Amino acid sequence: MISSIQLRSVPPFSDLPDDQISWFLSCVEEVRLRPGEAFVRQGDPADWMIIFLEGLFQWMGDFGGDTVSLPAQAGEVSGVFPFSRMKRFTVTGRALTAGHLLKFPSARHSELIQKMPELTTRLVAMMSDRIREGTRIEQQRDRLISLGKLSAGLAHGLNNPASAAKRASRQMQESLAKLRRANSALWRLTLADSRKIRIEQIESLLLESAVSSLDGLALSDLEEKLEAILRYHGIADPWEFSGPLARCGLNAESLASLLINLDSDAAQSVMTRIAASAEIAVLLSTIENTTSRISGLIQAVKQYTNMDRAPVQSVDVVRNLEATLTTLNHILQPGISVQRDYQLVPLLVNAAATELNQVWTNIIENASEAMLGQGQLRLRTFREDKYVVVEFGDDGPGIPPEIEPHIFDPFFTTKGVGEGTGLGLNTAMTIVRKHGGNIQVNSKPGDTRFQVWLPWADPLELGKPNSG
Repeated sequence: MISSIQLRSVPPFSDLPDDQISWFLSCVEEVRLRPGEAFVRQGDPADWMIIFLEGLFQWMGDFGGDTVSLPAQAGEVSGVFPFSRMKRFTVTGRALTAGHLLKFPSARHSELIQKMPELTTRLVAMMSDRIREGTRIEQQRDRLISLGKLSAGLAHGLNNPASAAKRASRQMQESLAKLRRANSALWRLTLADSRKIRIEQIESLLLESAVSSLDGLALSDLEEKLEAILRYHGIADPWEFSGPLARCGLNAESLASLLINLDSDAAQSVMTRIAASAEIAVLLSTIENTTSRISGLIQAVKQYTNMDRAPVQSVDVVRNLEATLTTLNHILQPGISVQRDYQLVPLLVNAAATELNQVWTNIIENASEAMLGQGQLRLRTFREDKYVVVEFGDDGPGIPPEIEPHIFDPFFTTKGVGEGTGLGLNTAMTIVRKHGGNIQVNSKPGDTRFQVWLPWADPLELGKPNSG
């Protein structure tokens, strides 16, 4: 039987009255463990407060796909404390060495609160410290996960335009080689000055137009017309020339007038040069577009992470939201369509932009997961009196009424053990309340709406000097 002296070796119990110690010992279950033996397992009902008397112990569990390990040793108290809302153990506890511990049943916490008020106060303080530390660790982990997702999205977003630019530059080398060969052939021919001028005019038009605005069917029709004209004038492999010329918008009349009265050798060289110029124009346009996409993505990431800007500033919620959407494009595409209904007048709030990005990210990711990657995400912004409202709607299955009151609670999650931390919406609410706002939820099957309310920053007031 455990003695009062052994229990008093645990700091929270050291100076408690004898009668309280005696009562506590009458309630506990004494457990001795072999090395490696578990005293609780992840998923077990949270029925015990644990007092470690002798040995070294370890808590271990899976959180969001990561394995977390925390040490414990003689003299510590863990498990379920009074007023705790934990229903099941989220970790497994094992003895690393031969161990000796006590288990106090959580069913007797109400008696504990009455008979041992000083111990209860100490345990509540310990629980508060544990929650703060656990929240800090999980929020840091969530930030790292967000950074990982941002990196993955950035890599995905950069890969396609970067690859396209690389292909275009390689193809441009081939087109320049064709152009040099065509020029060499033309130098050996005797062409009238008027013909040379006409060739240069058409090349200038192609370079200026860059890429045709014609749609797929009209572009195909133009390509067929150009190919027919080239074949009529005896041009070998006319399909090699008709595509680039059509993409640059060269019309059939201009091509026909250029080829009139040219012999086949001269016509072939002229078309090789003009087609090469057209290819270069198209490739230059491709490189310009892809590098613009890269630049735009980098700008969105800078805005998302609030690089080189003050922590708190006047933030345009639509621009801030769009930066978040750009970085999350990899989880929205291709199954989720985004419908936007933004107020035309810019809506400003005084906020830390990076923290708002985290709010939008957490809500959008929740919506995506609720829709299982297939559905419609509806975004709306408007002003209501002195507040800016950002609404997120999805057509997922909705939030069951019995859990809706708890979705903002810390560590509350409907995911399986180890699949989620339960801090996403809690973090969002914490950030919004810190900025003087609130989050409202209205949910039914097929229509769930999260409304983020933030104090509006009147642009007429922003430039005024502080009085006094």
